[in-house]
Amino acid sequence: MIVNYTESGWQIITQRSHSLLAAQICGHWKKDNQPSRWVDTLIATAEHDDVYNEFVNDNLLNDKGGPVNFKNTDFELPYAERLIAMAETKSAYIALLVSRHIQFLYNNNPKAEQYIRNLKIKEKSWLKFAGTTNGEINRSYKLLEFCDAFSLLICQGLVPPEQRKIEISSGPDGSVYEMHSQGKRLIVAPWPFETSRFFATYESRTLSALTFQDTADFRQAVEEAETVTHLIEIAGN
Repeated sequence: MIVNYTESGWQIITQRSHSLLAAQICGHWKKDNQPSRWVDTLIATAEHDDVYNEFVNDNLLNDKGGPVNFKNTDFELPYAERLIAMAETKSAYIALLVSRHIQFLYNNNPKAEQYIRNLKIKEKSWLKFAGTTNGEINRSYKLLEFCDAFSLLICQGLVPPEQRKIEISSGPDGSVYEMHSQGKRLIVAPWPFETSRFFATYESRTLSALTFQDTADFRQAVEEAETVTHLIEIAGN
């Protein structure tokens, strides 16, 4: 989960809400520049964090009783195995994209070394089943990673003030994309999307308590908190 400290308390954005925002961004990508397996890429973008369900998972609190931000979580083999299993039941192409994302996140983590080695072996079969190439998977994954990075910047409130620019990521074509705020709009350059502007949403919940007795106490607070929908306008220059 994404945890932001605000004057009103902890702002909680679930991993799945963040992923849905990433998919909304992905869905507006220019049609003539979309990967050949477009729907698979879009679904993988929407579901790349689906295994992290704050209403089910444990280990949601730190030793001081505060919520654990996603940046402070470590590789957990059962979660990775479950995520890959879910992806594999949809398509080998989606499994390849999720595999690349796990490698992107944990490639330098000793705990994930053996698992990533096994994933790379499985990828040979998935490439054959999907009838695709490493090049096409790399291109699709770069789009997923771009949309993931864009969504994370928004959900973490990392857009700089006073129209200062921040790099989002490089896209499938290797171009480096930046954004800045202009009033309530986010301006992206160069512009990689189909329409001249679009709207996207994500949800958050704010908890007034700063610490919680246990995971059950925290989960109840999240479930009872008011859900706020944030509307974002994304546009070109």
